[in-house]
Amino acid sequence: MFASTPADVAFLLARILFGGTLAFMGLTHFLSVDEMAGYAEYKGLPAPTFSVLASGAVLVLGGLSLIAGVYPGIGAAALAGFLLVAAVTMHDFWRMDGEDAQNELTAFLKNVYGAGAALAFVAVADATWPYAVNVGL
Repeated sequence: MFASTPADVAFLLARILFGGTLAFMGLTHFLSVDEMAGYAEYKGLPAPTFSVLASGAVLVLGGLSLIAGVYPGIGAAALAGFLLVAAVTMHDFWRMDGEDAQNELTAFLKNVYGAGAALAFVAVADATWPYAVNVGL
């Protein structure tokens, strides 16, 4: 799929930056369960503690799957789904005013462009990835 070593390295770097950032964000879910569950409850999510733990698992496992190239299509699809759902349920800027609305809009847009990046990884999940384990469907 990749025609040159620079493209191979760029793709690896993209996987590390994107997957690593999301995996790190997932770890913060486990390190701040009570605080994040309180926010999830405030936003009206059912089973807020479970939601925090489940979303943390999706972020960690999905991010690591992209870095390693292990079931990357599943990992990327799970990340895209989570990011889109979180954008709508957690970052409801349309219900806010002033600075709160701007902060939620920024978080909403970050989730949306993250979902777009995850979908790009879904699109190339069937290819042999350079510098990857290449275990998948």
